Amino acid sequence: MAIARSRRLRKKLHLDEFQEIGFTVNWNFAEGATTESIDNFLNTFIKEVVEPNGLGFGGSGYLDWEGIICLQQVGKCTEEHRKLIADWLTNKGMANVETSELYDIWWE
Repeated sequence: MAIARSRRLRKKLHLDEFQEIGFTVNWNFAEGATTESIDNFLNTFIKEVVEPNGLGFGGSGYLDWEGIICLQQVGKCTEEHRKLIADWLTNKGMANVETSELYDIWWE
């Protein structure tokens, strides 16, 4: 039996129309990559693929990067977003590119 919740509570709990679906992403830079080249790459990643597609990225690393991708607005990432990110990273020469399945970023 479904629980009736007010719009305010659904929003606060990130449920139903306020659910946010995202995915994790991992990749590796080549051994010996400089801090400057990594910074430049990340700036390009955000400018070319993250922001133009209404996505947000939060992550960290040095040679081995991991992070989360979600929409900048409340909403749900799609399989197309996963493919877009994975393909872009792979085409730019990143190694061991992996994306997780889509999941509720507030409840998993």
